[in-house]
Amino acid sequence: MRSTRPRIHLAATDLTSAPLTRIARLLQSRQASPIDLVDAYLERITAGRDLKAFITVSAESARRQARLAERRLLAGDARPLLGVPLAIKDLFATAGVRTTVGSRILRSWVPRTDAAVVSRLRGAGALILGKTNLHEFAYGVTNANPWWGTARNPVDPARIPGGSSGGSAIAVVAGMSAAALGSDTGGSIRIPAALCGCVGLKPTYGSVPVEGAFPLGWTLDHAGPLTRTVDDAELLLEVLTSRTRTRRPALRELRLGVLQGPTFRLVQPAVASAVEAAVAELRRAGMRTRRLEIPELAWAETIQLVTLRAEAAAVHAEWLRRRPRSYGEDVRTRLQLGALIPASDYVLAQRARVRLREALRRAFDQVDVLAMPTTAIVAPPVGDRRVRWGSKEEAVDAALVRLTLPFNLTGLPALSVPCPVDSRLPVGLQLVAPWGEESRLFAAGRALEA
Repeated sequence: MRSTRPRIHLAATDLTSAPLTRIARLLQSRQASPIDLVDAYLERITAGRDLKAFITVSAESARRQARLAERRLLAGDARPLLGVPLAIKDLFATAGVRTTVGSRILRSWVPRTDAAVVSRLRGAGALILGKTNLHEFAYGVTNANPWWGTARNPVDPARIPGGSSGGSAIAVVAGMSAAALGSDTGGSIRIPAALCGCVGLKPTYGSVPVEGAFPLGWTLDHAGPLTRTVDDAELLLEVLTSRTRTRRPALRELRLGVLQGPTFRLVQPAVASAVEAAVAELRRAGMRTRRLEIPELAWAETIQLVTLRAEAAAVHAEWLRRRPRSYGEDVRTRLQLGALIPASDYVLAQRARVRLREALRRAFDQVDVLAMPTTAIVAPPVGDRRVRWGSKEEAVDAALVRLTLPFNLTGLPALSVPCPVDSRLPVGLQLVAPWGEESRLFAAGRALEA
C-alpha cells in the first residue's frame, strides 16, 4: 500500500535556513514534509521570541494548512509554493487572522477577506505561519513598537533590525519562515534587508497589488518579498504579479552606473568599502561600470517628506482628531506635522517629483542598472537617535531612508542584496533598474551572490 507520508530524506530542522526555491523542490519531490517544516519553523519562532519578530503566530491554522498541502502534494499538485511556510507583515489583511498594523487602534481587527497579495500566495499553495512585527502603522524605520515590543536584529539583538518590515526580515534571517512579505513606502523592505542580511525587493510601482494592505502613503506604497536568495525573490515576484518570468540578461550586456554626489558622501567607511568591493565583483563578473551623478537626487528627501507626511495625515485624519493618544509618540508627532502641510507645498512637491523621475529616466539612457549602498549606516544600537558625521549630526531615521526613498518617489524597482563583508554587521548593495526591468536586478544580484 502506498504511503500517504512523504519519503523524508532531510530533517526539517536542517531546512529552516534553506532557500525557498530549494524547499519548494524538496516538497515537490516528497523529500520534505510541510507538516514537519511547519513544526520546525514554529520551534524557531518560539526559541527566538525575544527578537519580537511576530505579533500573531497562527500555529494551529498553519498545521491544518500543512496537512492539506501534504495530501495535495501526494495527489500530484504542482503549484509553485505548495506547502512552503511564509510570514506576512501585519498590515496585509488576512481572513480570520488578526491584523493589527502594529497599532493599538486595530489590535482586535480580524478581516473577513485576504489582501490581494495574500490571496495570490495562498493560490500558489503557500502556508501562512503568522503576522510579523512592524513599526506602528508602518510609519518609521526602527521597529521600536510601543504596543507589540521593540524588534531586535537577529545578527546582534542589541541593534535595530530596521523597519518598517523589521519582523519580516528577522523571520527570514533567523530561520522562522522560508520567506516573508513586506511593504515599502520609503525603504521599508530594503532597509531591514540590508541591516539584517537578506534580500529585499521593492518591485516597480503598481506591479504588485496593494489592495487590502493598510495604506501609509498612497502614491508611495509598494508590496514585495524578503528572502534568503535572489532566486527566491524572483519566484515570489512571479507569484505576486501573476506574470511569467522574463529572460535574465547576461552581465556582459549590462552597464552599471555607480551613483555619487552629495547624497552619497555621508556613508560610514565600512559601508562604503563593502559596496566598493561588491561593485568590483560585478565588474570582474562582466559588467561595465562607470561613475554617475544625478543632481536632482538632492531634492528627494524634501519631496518625500512633504509627500509622505501629507498623505499619511490624510489616511489618519479621523483617528488623529478623535483619539490622538492611541498612537505612539513618534508616529503621532509625524502625523500631526503632516496635518500642517499646505496643499500648495504638496502640489509643488509633486511637480519636483516629476522632474526627479525624468532625471532618472535620462540616466538609464547611459546605464542599465544603478548601484549604491542601501543604507548609509550599519544597524545602529537600539535607542540611538543620531549619527555623527564629523562635526555634523543626522537623525538615524534620515540616515536609513536617505538612499532608498528616491525610488519610492519614482516607482523604480530596487533590490537590496547583502554585500560579501568581513565585518560582523551586514551591509546591503542597492541595485535599481528602469520600470518593469526587474530581470536586470536579478541578473546582477545573482552574480553578486555567486
